[in-house]
Amino acid sequence: MLPGYAELHCLTNYTFLSGASHPEEQVRQAARLGYAALAITDECSVAGVVRAFVEARAVGLRLIVGSEFRLDDGVKLVLLAESLNGYGNLCELITLARRRSRKGAYRLARADLERGIDECLALWIPGDAPEAGEAQWLAGAFPGRAWIAVELLRGPDDRFHLDRLRAIGSATGLRLVAAGDVHMHVRARRMLQNALTAIRIGKPVAQAGAALYPNGERYLRPIGRLARVYPPELLLETLEVAGRCRFSLDQVKYEYPEELVPAGETPASHLRRLTLSGAAHRYPAGVPERATRLVEHELALIAEMGYEPYFLTVHDIVRFARERGILCQGRGSAANSAVCYCLGITEVDPDRMQVLFERFISKERNEPPDIDVDFEHQRREEVMQYMFEKYGRDRAAITATVITYRPRSALRDAGKALGFSLDQVDKLAEAMSWWDGSRIKPEQLIEAGFDPENPAVHLLRQIVDELVGFPRHLSQHTGGFVLDNRRLSRLVPIENAAMPGRTVIQWDKDDLDALGLLKVDVLALGMLSCIRRTLDLVNGCDGRQLRMQDIPAEDPAIYDMLCRADSIGVFQVESRAQMAMLPRLRPRCYYDLVIEVAIVRPGPIQGGMVHPYLKRREGSERVTYPSPDVRQVLERTLGVSIFQEQVMQIAVVAAGFTAGEADRLRRAMAAWRRKGGLEPFQRRLIEGMLARGYSRDYAEQIYQMIRGFGEYGFPESHAASFALLVYVSAWLKCHEPAAFCAALLNSQPLGFYSPSQIVQDARRHGVEVRAVDVSASGWDCTLERGSDGKPAVRLGLRMVKGLTQEAGVRILSARGFGAFRDVADFFARTQLSRHDLNCIAEADALRTLAGHRRDALWAALGAETQKAPLQIVHRAEMQPELLTPTEGEDIVADYRRLGLTLRRHPLELLRPRLRRLRLSCAREVQAARHGQLVRAAGIVTCRQRPGTASGVTFVTLEDETGCINVVVWRDLAERQRGQLLGSSLLGVYGKIERKGEVIHLIAGKLVDYSRLLGGVVTTSRDCH
Repeated sequence: MLPGYAELHCLTNYTFLSGASHPEEQVRQAARLGYAALAITDECSVAGVVRAFVEARAVGLRLIVGSEFRLDDGVKLVLLAESLNGYGNLCELITLARRRSRKGAYRLARADLERGIDECLALWIPGDAPEAGEAQWLAGAFPGRAWIAVELLRGPDDRFHLDRLRAIGSATGLRLVAAGDVHMHVRARRMLQNALTAIRIGKPVAQAGAALYPNGERYLRPIGRLARVYPPELLLETLEVAGRCRFSLDQVKYEYPEELVPAGETPASHLRRLTLSGAAHRYPAGVPERATRLVEHELALIAEMGYEPYFLTVHDIVRFARERGILCQGRGSAANSAVCYCLGITEVDPDRMQVLFERFISKERNEPPDIDVDFEHQRREEVMQYMFEKYGRDRAAITATVITYRPRSALRDAGKALGFSLDQVDKLAEAMSWWDGSRIKPEQLIEAGFDPENPAVHLLRQIVDELVGFPRHLSQHTGGFVLDNRRLSRLVPIENAAMPGRTVIQWDKDDLDALGLLKVDVLALGMLSCIRRTLDLVNGCDGRQLRMQDIPAEDPAIYDMLCRADSIGVFQVESRAQMAMLPRLRPRCYYDLVIEVAIVRPGPIQGGMVHPYLKRREGSERVTYPSPDVRQVLERTLGVSIFQEQVMQIAVVAAGFTAGEADRLRRAMAAWRRKGGLEPFQRRLIEGMLARGYSRDYAEQIYQMIRGFGEYGFPESHAASFALLVYVSAWLKCHEPAAFCAALLNSQPLGFYSPSQIVQDARRHGVEVRAVDVSASGWDCTLERGSDGKPAVRLGLRMVKGLTQEAGVRILSARGFGAFRDVADFFARTQLSRHDLNCIAEADALRTLAGHRRDALWAALGAETQKAPLQIVHRAEMQPELLTPTEGEDIVADYRRLGLTLRRHPLELLRPRLRRLRLSCAREVQAARHGQLVRAAGIVTCRQRPGTASGVTFVTLEDETGCINVVVWRDLAERQRGQLLGSSLLGVYGKIERKGEVIHLIAGKLVDYSRLLGGVVTTSRDCH
């Protein structure tokens, strides 16, 4: 009979570039092998324990939480948490070690453990030459709680090593216990483990020497094998140690901050008072009865679950932002509740929505609700620092994000680890395009000049396949904050972020969700910055006091504009897919925008929901419902599931799921593409629907729809918040096009379109755009009174590539004392560096002072840029007669220094030559009939290959008359990969496909005409 065994020393790949297996893999393998328990002991970290805990709970394995440390003097030990208090002490120790070091490092000394760590057990990990003094120190620091870990890894002197440790144990009173120093769940990961070591030390495997482990024994070994290696008493002792570790992660409980509640009030009374006060403000004519019922229902459930502090916390953050004039908008199911509407967290009136309240608060789930708040992206830092200041570094920190290996980074690191030269590594990485997925194809290797059958190349492919998805390091979440009423570092360790002034916890969003811990998402949204800037420009130009809430609702002109897919720059509906959907869906009201936002997503597309909805909307397919209950759920979307909440509601009304079960289904939907888990719901769903009289075909259809939503289904609550910003940004584009254009430029990088496309679109809408000029431009783009009396856009100095903001401040400061008289006066008063002077001259921003850009460059070359007296003498006779640049030369220079031109479009100059090549312009393509063969060319501005499009690549081409939407099927993309990915000016020979107002050019052949552009530098946005 095999003895029992608990592994007490196991590292995962959250000991970055050391462990070679995921926490889940370690847990599953330990369970398969029949281990009694498994301790996850990543080095100075608990970053992987939540994943291990979730898996251990699923497979029925006892999980022990611990951590490995190496002290400054080389002592190595493992600490295991006995209890909840011991776990808190362990987290505090990790925090201490991490906070005193730079990101990714830690530092601990013996002095930090002199008094031991209460309610933690200690294992001494001796080196090859164990010193009794280390064991003696540990015995003193952890009396009755310390062991000597014996790790017999089939070395040449295992028996001698065991005898020495027995002697030390006898001398110090420490008992011996077996351990495995596990780094991988199976021996087959040994080559990957070697590669990780080589990456970590920065040397190829062949040169890593003693840094590599001598064999592959650091894996979860079968108990029978362990029994042949270790004396039975050492294996038995592992069960004794494991039996003393009673802590489980489900004992971790969150405590909400309390200081937001005024003296004399409870959280419930304070939240009620704020909510009712907000309701009176929202409904000045009296709160409608339905809104009152909603508020009371929500407050009752919030009180029952004790979530008042959560809502008060979010309210306080939003209050701070609004007092500072920072635009913000809540989203998420909780954010679109009646309570949040009354608190001012969202501008979406829930009376217009049918949000499933139990989507965000469920007695069965007993976990915090979901509220995300978007803030202006360039002012979000003010909000984050407010939270740090209010709660302190010991009670507030940012959620971590796990940065994982992607194909290119995996190729680069693995290639170097296997000894490939830097040139070879670069070629390999370049062979992997942004659309190629996670695996290297043999044809890509051949294209890059490598033999796929070469053993070294074959090994590289194997390691890259294993490495993709491995955690590389912890980074900071985009804005998820964790707050606690106690020291947060007793809940989870805190460490320094790379960015000064930021601290992060060691768990990410999924970990917090799994444990039901509070997280407040303080997110950055560029469109809010753009809206704020647009409003400021409008109000500054004509003295109005326009606010976002003052924008009139349901303006028909806005929907007319969107139906034409005139949506460049408009939030959420400016992508190729959205612009193709707009003329088909033809939105005419706010709720149509909610659907528009949600329908062009992988969930509805993969679930086969898009075409049925459009057919029913246009009347070509009859709207049917299998039952009144389903009708109640789907009537507003014509019997088709568009939103994630609807899928959950169908599970409730048609299959008898409880609200908590429906939420577990949602979680499974979100994770099944990565790790499966939907199958247990299939039987429950189908049997529940059959029992309630639904047909098996309909039940199977619903299940397949759920599988589709597992790709990515958009919640109605998020779509409602986004739709509000769609409408606001569309209204500003329609009625304030100059201000909207300037704000878009000032908010870059933002959206799908380059500054060049934004400017061209504005000019097509009648907006006058004026050049960058040191005599008139601010740092940002601004508004001036145009020649027709309407606002005109003056491009700002920020548009000049390479120009420092300090130089911009110098120019504006000097101009504040009076207009520049000439170039010499400008040089003397601004005292710009040679670099900044050249940037200004090359951007043609000195035209009003110096004439054309060649004269300006000549003047800049002669300028004295050191701090000199002001008596610079302008000697006109020294100015040579320089030839005026041609229009083509000016356009090339504009693109190089500004990324755009206000002169003619480059293709307008090339049009005669393009005509000789029989290439049509965008206007002619738009006028072509369905099925017509067309040859056209344009500058590539966007390549997109969505995962939902079955390998189709969408390309957008631009010329002087507009844009051409090109569809490239997978086989052509593979045959002409070079032309598709490498062309700046792309020719397309193909056939016109028209569906109503939506026109595509279906490519049959691609031609690279980039040479015709000469020196014009263009950019393309390439994305999935």
